[in-house]
Amino acid sequence: MGLPRTFVGFSSNDIKSYGLMKAWKANKNIDFNFTDCQLNTEIKSENEQYIKSRCRDRINMAGKYILLIGEDTKSKHKYVRWEAEVAIEKKCTIIGVNLDGSRIMVKDTCPPIIREIGAVFVSFSPKIIAHAIVNYEMGSDGLSYYYEDQIYKKLGC
Repeated sequence: MGLPRTFVGFSSNDIKSYGLMKAWKANKNIDFNFTDCQLNTEIKSENEQYIKSRCRDRINMAGKYILLIGEDTKSKHKYVRWEAEVAIEKKCTIIGVNLDGSRIMVKDTCPPIIREIGAVFVSFSPKIIAHAIVNYEMGSDGLSYYYEDQIYKKLGC
């Protein structure tokens, strides 16, 4: 079985964190890998419907949706919230990745769309993100999940 197909959503202010994830994946000394369903090239268009149709195609390829959660992610509605809505509609497993190092859902930064839907929240670290990509399946009880400290310790995070 191949690696889970994953779409990574992020605010434009957090593109460097997505770039770091791609660098982890390319680094042979870091055990981090996923099948990236993100767009391969920047869309050179201002047409919102066209951009959204291209993103929807890529999200529809994915079974996992990672949302990088930075300081302004909560207020990004045009594309970030919309991508999360598409991922939820498609029944992707949702993984919230806190760029501030938090290991739980943080109301001050987390977009309401992914709160209390069975998503898991982790810190921005290759080992715990890789663990969540491979092992986490959405909860059906509408709660937010997180990994206990012993999982982070076991993984060396």
